[in-house]
Amino acid sequence: MAAVQEAKKLSSGRKFLESVDLAINLREIDLSDPKNRVNEEIILPKGRGKDLVVAVFGSDELKSKVKGVANYIYGPEDIAKFAEDKKEFKKLVNKIDFFVAESTLMATIGKSLGQVLGPRGKMPRPIPPGQDPSSMLGSLMRTVRARSRDKRTFHVTIGTKVMSDEDLADNANAVLKKIIGKFEKGATNIDGVYVKTSMGKAVRMNIGDVR
Repeated sequence: MAAVQEAKKLSSGRKFLESVDLAINLREIDLSDPKNRVNEEIILPKGRGKDLVVAVFGSDELKSKVKGVANYIYGPEDIAKFAEDKKEFKKLVNKIDFFVAESTLMATIGKSLGQVLGPRGKMPRPIPPGQDPSSMLGSLMRTVRARSRDKRTFHVTIGTKVMSDEDLADNANAVLKKIIGKFEKGATNIDGVYVKTSMGKAVRMNIGDVR
């Protein structure tokens, strides 16, 4: 928690809500092999500290269930429209944190829009027909994505500056525990972890604090 406190102190006042991120450095891992890369979705126990943007593809029945919950709601007919203008669709994708889709639409989405969604790690989560998506959307609102790609250093958001030090520390712990558990050598494959706000200086975190 000391690193979180120090990072927040080193961040000067801004007119926007700053995020708080972990910068994680890896070592002794061959990231040229895709199977060794980090690509995890992690539920933050204390939430993200701000609302996420979620889009849903579904039938009229599903669309009616997510009104007031999802930010964007699309039907099957919209998939073809997006496929015809991928440049505009890319702009939309950059605004959205997560996509959800009725399972019957997944094959069409993959074929028509996969080349845009896949590389960005934003392929939709499937929902079986008739299922209430409320629980899935609730979990997504507390979820972050950790992706290293082929880079030794990558960043993961653990919340916002207005969250308490304790809540941010709990979220940081959840992220690191998940990532450390992915590697055969555990924490040995972590070269260093730093905490920073969007515009602040990075503060090294003691990896031994992970519980």
